[in-house]
Amino acid sequence: MFGSLFKNFRTPLVLIVTLVMFIYGSIAGNNYQDTLSSYKENVTGLTMMENDVDTALPQTAVYDIIYDHLTGSLPEGKTVKKAIVIGYDGCRLDTFTLFDDAHESAINTLLDDGGEAYVAYCGGANYHTLNTQFTSTAPGWCTMLTGEWATVHGVINNGIPKSNKHLTLLTTGVQDGVIGSSAFYVSWDGHFVDSDGTYINELQYVKDNGLNVTFLDAGDDDGTRANVLADLAKEDCSDFIFSIFEYTDHTGHDTGFSINNPDYVQAFYDAEQTGCEIISAIKSRPTYETEDWLILITSDHGGYNTGHGMCTMQERMIFIVTNKAPVLPDGGFGSMC
Repeated sequence: MFGSLFKNFRTPLVLIVTLVMFIYGSIAGNNYQDTLSSYKENVTGLTMMENDVDTALPQTAVYDIIYDHLTGSLPEGKTVKKAIVIGYDGCRLDTFTLFDDAHESAINTLLDDGGEAYVAYCGGANYHTLNTQFTSTAPGWCTMLTGEWATVHGVINNGIPKSNKHLTLLTTGVQDGVIGSSAFYVSWDGHFVDSDGTYINELQYVKDNGLNVTFLDAGDDDGTRANVLADLAKEDCSDFIFSIFEYTDHTGHDTGFSINNPDYVQAFYDAEQTGCEIISAIKSRPTYETEDWLILITSDHGGYNTGHGMCTMQERMIFIVTNKAPVLPDGGFGSMC
């Protein structure tokens, strides 16, 4: 195991930090009575999931699901492929125990439309195996957008500009003619506004090559929601939209990542309400009946106490929900891990 780790990580310092992460994950204490046993009990009882922790899908599956949809055959009566990711940053898997009749649920809307929900994992390897990337924002979303773990794309943590050797599907989809346009809507400056932003090099690549790819940063989640809804209101909206909302992540950092924290619970409901608004906007499009839409809701990582990045189960387990059953590879869940 340790030999492979040296191959996966570039410096002994990162290896040392990763071992600390492993120890931390083994001895972590309570957060709002957020014990490992109570967390396991909650996620084990999620009957709406198609799989469980042991057969969790890798985060890279998001890329595969989107690519397969965009390159697949059009169903009868459909004329164009469309796809959108509604990202709930820092949303834990056990939030799926919070559904009730008093709150709108974008996730349940997709499931009611014939969609499916899957347990997934971030960090480069399923729990309990030692992480090969931090359970942080940059590597999480970057893994989904490139279809590769950090051992390939190089973004093991925040503050690392990605090389253009591994472009995202936002860019390659347009460059290769799979789609005509794409858009990336966010509010965290670490994506492509800061000088060490994850996609700062790719943003320049898009500009240099005149590609129809929009990178747009808003001041907050309200701004991101407005940008997504404005795009969907256009007659010829972007063919692929990747949007990230910070409700649960910001609240988790402020007061705690826990479904026993009322503020975190409300943040989840806020994310779900925004998700419902986006789904409603898609279904309200005059051309919706002739568009073949993939709608996918997912998270980049979970959280524990007021942080994430380490290797607790609460940080590692995430989810993937789509409005249509994805095509899984031969051999089922295990072949994707």
